[in-house]
Amino acid sequence: MRNGCHRRNRWSAVVVLAVVLMTSGVPAVTSKITRQASSKDLLAGKTDGVIVTSRGTIQLGRAAKELATEFDGVWSVNSIVVSGGTIFIGTSPNGDVYKYSLGKLSKIYPLEAEAASEKSPPKTEEPEKETGADANEPGQVVKTDTRLTNQHIFAMAVDVAGRLLVGVSGDKCRLCRYEAGKMETVFEPNDATYIFDIEIDNVGNIYLGTGPQGKVYALDPSGKVAQLVYDSPDKNILAVAAGRDGSIYAGSDTRGLIYKINPRNKTATVLYDSDEPEISSLLVVDGAPGESGFLYATATAANIVETEQRFAAQQGTSGRPEAKEGDGKSGAGDGVVTLKIANTSAPASGRPQPPQQRPAPKPPQKPGTASFLYRINKQGYVSEVFNEPAVFLCLAGQDGKVFVGSGNDAQLFIVDPDAERQAVIYEDEKAAQITAVAVSEQDVYIGTANPARLVLLSSGYASQGSYQSDLIDAGQPAKWGKLQIDADVPRGCKVLAASRSGNVKDVNDPTFSEWTELMEVTEPIQLRCPVGRFCQYKLVLETQDGQKTPLIREIAVASTVPNLAPRVETVDTSRLSNPGKEGTFKISFKASDENDDKLVYKLDFRRIGRTTWIEMKDELEADNYEWDSKTVEDGRYEIRVVADDVRSNTVATKLTGRRISEPVVVDNTGPTIRKYAIEKSGKAATLKLQITDELSAISSLDYTVDSNAEWKGTLPDDFVFDTTDESFTILTEDLGSGEHVIALRIKDAVENVTYKTFELSVLGN
Repeated sequence: MRNGCHRRNRWSAVVVLAVVLMTSGVPAVTSKITRQASSKDLLAGKTDGVIVTSRGTIQLGRAAKELATEFDGVWSVNSIVVSGGTIFIGTSPNGDVYKYSLGKLSKIYPLEAEAASEKSPPKTEEPEKETGADANEPGQVVKTDTRLTNQHIFAMAVDVAGRLLVGVSGDKCRLCRYEAGKMETVFEPNDATYIFDIEIDNVGNIYLGTGPQGKVYALDPSGKVAQLVYDSPDKNILAVAAGRDGSIYAGSDTRGLIYKINPRNKTATVLYDSDEPEISSLLVVDGAPGESGFLYATATAANIVETEQRFAAQQGTSGRPEAKEGDGKSGAGDGVVTLKIANTSAPASGRPQPPQQRPAPKPPQKPGTASFLYRINKQGYVSEVFNEPAVFLCLAGQDGKVFVGSGNDAQLFIVDPDAERQAVIYEDEKAAQITAVAVSEQDVYIGTANPARLVLLSSGYASQGSYQSDLIDAGQPAKWGKLQIDADVPRGCKVLAASRSGNVKDVNDPTFSEWTELMEVTEPIQLRCPVGRFCQYKLVLETQDGQKTPLIREIAVASTVPNLAPRVETVDTSRLSNPGKEGTFKISFKASDENDDKLVYKLDFRRIGRTTWIEMKDELEADNYEWDSKTVEDGRYEIRVVADDVRSNTVATKLTGRRISEPVVVDNTGPTIRKYAIEKSGKAATLKLQITDELSAISSLDYTVDSNAEWKGTLPDDFVFDTTDESFTILTEDLGSGEHVIALRIKDAVENVTYKTFELSVLGN
């Protein structure tokens, strides 16, 4: 759909939005701009009279008018036909046909006399069908005395003579023709229960898609001669369409096949085998002059449950198709003001802003999780143009675009295959399904189910619509800056904005501020909501004549969080055991800053029990440091890490955060021998030792006699190395006569080593 924002010969004006600074002359290190330019971002908000497209644009929706709701006992509008200014409506579950003309709704079939002539089945105790049930499901019985029971009007059409054709489905399946105020039976197949679709080809022949035996019938334009043109192995033929070359296309139930039928020789080929079980609708769209047309088909499954956000199933693509002639951007002289958003690729903090990218393409949806719109060209090539986790129920075409009616949320999608754009053009908040759609020139008529309604979408835009964003989270209570939009605003159109804020992640919380007064957006506007962690904006789009609409491509909101102190989250120390690193501690720490400021660190130490901190290292940028503890006396120390955000602030605004480590034991001295005694007995000697260490537990004692290589280990007298004081007894035997040397190697828990030797003499025998 072409709107006033995309027409040629329009002038533009560029408006630049600045980011709010914390204080005069101070870098905006805490300023952040939240930009919303994708359907995923925007669809999290709430729309009223506006549409969000798959490419993340906002514009006014078409003006909608409720034409009729007073359908007596009707659950579903299944078919709509427009002829000569009269709208005919086929419904369920009682097979009623209505007409809407000159603002009045009236039932034309069955009339009271016809209804009385039908014998109603006796009343039973079977409960009535609930209103929430599927109004199109065959076989449901409704208790009634005066009207046809268990009948559905799934399909209607207008023949070449302008007469209404009606397919009545039920126990007496038949094709009827409405003429001169009377409904007469034209054809009554004896092997069908349902007529799901009626199609008229370019010479006036009538084609029927039926079930439950999957047959396609053809009748001549008068309806007097009927013949079976294809008997498929499928359960139902849900849709039929006529090609300009005389071919008939049929969509089946159960296997999801699209057939191409030659009605002259009654043969068929399979044009496409869908992964989905149902081809629910078909549409032939003629091409532009000199171009061939396309066949569109919806493939769906009745059990689809909407589990994803709207447009989430779309495969992301970068770039966009080249606009056709006449679809380009507005040129000068046509009254369009173009608003732009200031470039923020390099925020004030100096950190590069990651480029905005479209999401990577998603893999195809699994069967049963989405419905698909396919386009098939003259050569039979099939391309997927749209998919959505919803049940697709009906199709219509207008100006090269396709309308798709869906279930679950009663949404009408508009799909532009050439521009690769999709949007929800209408969503019925009162109904459950959009079950019928018909186009008459520029008007679009919509039929809904549960409840049944007839709605007109005019060619013009709604005079007003609004978009209310999801909450924007600044992370901390923030001052909110300016709102700016990237948009085309034609003459006679307006975009207005308001905002509110709060500190609770709940838009319904009563503590949220009131909406500010609406202001027209002709340049970046200051948001005047109070300081708060969360902000919500509202855009109101207006048009005077309904022929043009503002088109918003992107919204940006600035926020500034006051400078917050850095936080040192952890401080860890470990003594290195690498060769050459004896006595060296590695100090590692982790710090964070809510403002994403650049941090530098200062490390201090002090001996426990003292009050004065001694500088270890200043202006450190790394998050670790190696400290040579041999420069201080042994003892218990603590390390302090101070994080400073001065690099991103001024001296007046800078803040610091600090954390102190757990006690660190500096022990660079080996164990000492507090007491010893040597006793000799013949050729044996006993060495008794009292070993102590000031800070660390004794971890080992090795000895050797008259050697520097054959070391032997020994255990404390209590057999456990666990304290700073240990007693040892070393017994040596078979010592020869003469001088001997007993060497000791004593280690503490941090690998400090003490060596000691003892000399003794053994007399000869």
